[in-house]
Amino acid sequence: MPAAGGTKSPSPIPTTETNAPGSIGQDGESAISEEAWRGMDVVLKNIYAHRDKSGHDVSKIFHRRVNKRSNPDYYDVIKEPIAMSIIKTNVAARTYRKFAEFVRDFALLSHNAQVYNRPQSQAYEDALALKPLLEIELKSLIDEGIVTAEAAAIPHLGDIPPASPVLPEEEGEEEDEDDEDEEDDEADDSDDEGVRRRRRRGPRSTAAITKREGGVAVKGDDGQTAREADLRRKRGRPPRVDTPMEARIKAVLKGLRKFKGPTGELKVNHFEKLPDKAQMPEYFEEIKVPMAFDVIKKKAKRKKYQSVDHFMKDVEIMFENAKMYNRDDSQIYKDAVDLQIEARHLAEQEKKKPDSEYTMEDGRLPLPNGILHNGELWKVGDWVHIQNPNDVTKPIVAQIYRTWQDSDGQQWVNACWYYRPEQTVHRFERHFYENEVVKTGQYRDHHIDEVVDRCFVMFFTRYNKGRPRGFPHDKDVYVCESRYNEEKYKLNKIKTWASCLPDEVREKDYEMDLFDQPKKMKKVPSPIKHLLSANAKETDDIPKPTWGVANAPPIVGAVHKRPREPNESPPPEPTPSPPPQPPPPPARQASSLPSQSIHGSYVPNGSADMGISLTPQHQMRSTSIPSQGPLTQQAYNHQYTPQYNGQQSASPAPAFQQSPQPNASYGVQASLSSGYAQGQAVAQSNQYMTPPHSYGYHQSPVSRTGISAANAYNPPRPVEVYHLSDAANHSIPEDIREKFHRDECGRILFFTAPPLDPLPPIKKGDAVGHSVRYLARKQKHVDAMELKRKRDQEAYEAEAEIRKKAKREEEDNLGVKVAELKEKALCLLEQQMVDATVSMYRKRYGEKVREGMMLELGALERAQDREKVRFAEVERNERRRGEREFVSLKGLGVYLDDIDARF
Repeated sequence: MPAAGGTKSPSPIPTTETNAPGSIGQDGESAISEEAWRGMDVVLKNIYAHRDKSGHDVSKIFHRRVNKRSNPDYYDVIKEPIAMSIIKTNVAARTYRKFAEFVRDFALLSHNAQVYNRPQSQAYEDALALKPLLEIELKSLIDEGIVTAEAAAIPHLGDIPPASPVLPEEEGEEEDEDDEDEEDDEADDSDDEGVRRRRRRGPRSTAAITKREGGVAVKGDDGQTAREADLRRKRGRPPRVDTPMEARIKAVLKGLRKFKGPTGELKVNHFEKLPDKAQMPEYFEEIKVPMAFDVIKKKAKRKKYQSVDHFMKDVEIMFENAKMYNRDDSQIYKDAVDLQIEARHLAEQEKKKPDSEYTMEDGRLPLPNGILHNGELWKVGDWVHIQNPNDVTKPIVAQIYRTWQDSDGQQWVNACWYYRPEQTVHRFERHFYENEVVKTGQYRDHHIDEVVDRCFVMFFTRYNKGRPRGFPHDKDVYVCESRYNEEKYKLNKIKTWASCLPDEVREKDYEMDLFDQPKKMKKVPSPIKHLLSANAKETDDIPKPTWGVANAPPIVGAVHKRPREPNESPPPEPTPSPPPQPPPPPARQASSLPSQSIHGSYVPNGSADMGISLTPQHQMRSTSIPSQGPLTQQAYNHQYTPQYNGQQSASPAPAFQQSPQPNASYGVQASLSSGYAQGQAVAQSNQYMTPPHSYGYHQSPVSRTGISAANAYNPPRPVEVYHLSDAANHSIPEDIREKFHRDECGRILFFTAPPLDPLPPIKKGDAVGHSVRYLARKQKHVDAMELKRKRDQEAYEAEAEIRKKAKREEEDNLGVKVAELKEKALCLLEQQMVDATVSMYRKRYGEKVREGMMLELGALERAQDREKVRFAEVERNERRRGEREFVSLKGLGVYLDDIDARF
């Protein structure tokens, strides 16, 4: 780095935050008892855990210090900034010498908030609620005898100054959050901290702070609380959801900002930015890989580093460049050497820490690879439709910025909203592109189940050239040109589209399927232009949008007649009216010539009525056909309809339009004896109808022989059927959808007219009964149902027989398999026994196994022979004993049983 002079940084404002734990021993021993320290912990825990009746955390805004970049004038107004995190650190480090210092720091929280914020702001109200809460906690310590009433007395820190009048804010486009590294600044003034604690990243608390000199969060007529209104107006940023690796990198960057040089200036200041290439071209000739602190921060923010070692390579390059370019005796060289050593030490320290130390305070677990939900992967940079509780037909257009999982295992996304024109507040003459949306500063958390479908948003410079390659044609593609400031209700053109995208995808581009010719882009009037009051004046206040539920865009925006801004373009010239239609041909007598076949279509309003003669069989039959729009459309959408012919609507709910029957034929027959003319084919066209040439209406032969307005035939308007978009239809519970008529896709059908009653009204006294036709149809239905039941029963029995046969075959196959397995098991057992016998003989006889086995077999045979001889001897003895005991009573006769023992 080249040497560069710098002014000495001003001395930091004295504050309790800079007290080091070792200061107790320097100024004297602490006079606080162990019970008092435990009492401080109890006070902190109770205030952290306190919630009011509505569930609001009154202490949340005081958890961390106000960020310098968000509110730079805060530290000009507040000389002793304090936060509950600082008090918690001082208690853990035993920094306080007296209990009164602890009480004063808590009182300073409320005092600072009342001094800086306006009385109507949420921060001011929370400060008022914090003071009595502290008094209750201190009183409990006094009652328990832990501290005295004198030590727990809340000091008076001065009067609250009156609120200054609201000053007009500067106009201009709000730039995107390009270099928001707030954590770096939080450590700048606390480099003397003796206790190195782990800072857990929670949700930003400064979003609810309203500057005394800035906008005011006032309760409006629409019933919003100050906190809701402030949240909706303030430009937000996506929450921090850092992986352990990213948290380690940020810790190293933050640690390098703690070291100061001999003059008190931060050593890292020399390395903040690269030198100007125009002023120092020789630097870039000598240094082949320029590297600076802001380049490293930008790469870290855009997730370019894959590991801490990867990050440290750039850090090493930065310091080596400074050492190579500068003299050895220069201060920059010395600072580079010192910071390089410290960076290596910090990196090693961070890598040794377990990942559990980097857990977010609210239990968030980042999901850098995205969320797999419903078979699709949703990741950072994806454009999505999110459920809109205010209007299910208009899902929220958004881009995913963060993906994470909470402590309960639920998966979430943080998305930046894009408003539709009818959801903004603008001048009544404002024109918008078709399908246009505007970027907002709303970064909201949504459960993954709220993500409905994919969409895409293109910058207006590319929208007319093609579509994203591979993007389904049934998905919505929007165009964006402006950024919407909800605090000032202004639309500003976006200068750089990359600044509107998440850091992870800013340098990634998408391929396109180009059109044959660039599409002509035209702007249409505001869809809510009709909401302008008849007596609106340029001096009126800017109207407010109409809000609905909390986590959703406005139900409808507003229009005003205030003077046009200097940077606002005038409305485009109106489109010229079409040329007038030619007059109808004069009446002619009926001709005897045969009728000719012509191709008919819609007749405009200016066409003359024509007469036709219709036979009963050629009367037009109206049928209900599905169309692509809902039954009704909110009033503020009607201006879009005439401009969207042949285009895809910016809203998923298409504009209200007539849906004539495609491919319908009007059969007409000409009479040759009298004069008739062609009748008007359809009802009078209006601004809700699409161009007539887009439908295939055909007309059968007619005779253009005469004009008779009295005989003009105006067929009735066909019954129309509508359904909601798929996203809106799926948002309706299934049990409710089943109660209504649905199409083949399961979408609820909406009809423009009630069903016709074909029965004549019943007169009083008439007998009530069913018609013969009804009874016949009923009997036919009963017979059909009986036949169906009989066929179903036969099919069931046949299927049951098949199942039984399959079961028997399965049992037979199972028996065969069991028998085979038994045989295999016996063979295996026999083999195991043989193997075991051989093993036993081998252990007993060693190498002479065979001789030993033969010896054992011989002995076994001899034993068996002996046993056989003994068994035979026993049988003989038994037989002799029986013969001796037998006494024959047969005398001298010879009987059969004496000869044969079987008798």
